[in-house]
Amino acid sequence: MTYDPEEHHRRSIRLKGYDYSQAGAYFVTVCTHDRACVFGDVVDGEMRLNEYGAIVKDEWLRTDTLRENVVIDEYIIMPNHIHGIVIIMGNGRGMARRAPTLESFSRPVAGSLSTIMRSFKSAATKEINKMSGAPNLPVWQRNYY
Repeated sequence: MTYDPEEHHRRSIRLKGYDYSQAGAYFVTVCTHDRACVFGDVVDGEMRLNEYGAIVKDEWLRTDTLRENVVIDEYIIMPNHIHGIVIIMGNGRGMARRAPTLESFSRPVAGSLSTIMRSFKSAATKEINKMSGAPNLPVWQRNYY
């Protein structure tokens, strides 16, 4: 397929100039690659995680144990996506006062929402690929909402 800037433009859904490493509660949604239902099934109105869903749950919950400035609040894993609230804490939890840091497409910023999400997706993908025996299996859709 040939690149067409009208069709293949990359638009950010983030607020221009907003510092996504600042303290706040962020509601995020992360979808699976091609929206494939790979994390389990809804049975009688209840989500039943399979082994891949269990990996996603474990990695999601590890997020705040690995990062001193992050708290994971409510979340739900569905067959083809996860919704969750990520709380980035300010100076009160050991964070030094720092100048605002703005994300860029090419450079991760420590403690920012995009870096947190990138790390979560990477860890879950690695574990799912290890379990599936398919080292390059795409798990996630690019980006998050």
